[in-house]
Amino acid sequence: MNIQTVFAQLPVLESSRLVLKKIGEDNLDEVFDIYDNEEVFRHCGIIPKHNKETVRSMIGHFERDFGKKSRIKWGIFRKEDGRMTGIAEAFDFNQKVDMVTIGYFLAEDCWGMGIATEAVRLLTAYLFTEAEVNRIQAEVMPANDVSKKVLIKNGFRKEGTLRQAALWSGKGIVDLEIYAILKEDYDAAPDK
Repeated sequence: MNIQTVFAQLPVLESSRLVLKKIGEDNLDEVFDIYDNEEVFRHCGIIPKHNKETVRSMIGHFERDFGKKSRIKWGIFRKEDGRMTGIAEAFDFNQKVDMVTIGYFLAEDCWGMGIATEAVRLLTAYLFTEAEVNRIQAEVMPANDVSKKVLIKNGFRKEGTLRQAALWSGKGIVDLEIYAILKEDYDAAPDK
């Protein structure tokens, strides 16, 4: 894994429709709208935030975590109107085995538009080609069928279920399904 490349500066990732880039203070309203929605985090280990000042502090934490080389959070922006539609992240960088975990969530009114699938495609390409990771994984609650489809469309495979293996904020002890893709799988895919 090329951790120096990953954390040299926050990378900007682009497709024809989306840009994944830094979330700034000027995105406060959009970030708040996402975090204020209980439904967005129904299948997530994140507790919704209903206070705008709390969300303002969180945006500062995104920068802090990047500086600590522990987590990267990108805003998912539509090119057509510049609107921030969600957040994608990479965390738990394990340099011993060149592995990273990803996560993502979207504003509820942006569900079903292919945005998460496209954002994960961008993130996967970046992590394999630029960051030189060997394994990308995602942890999914068993009831989150939509997220599973996003991962499968991007070449991830279900590896199994970890029963009562994690304590998620607001959810208690939960089962998690593990989905992963290896660099060799990515390289062999015809439509990456």
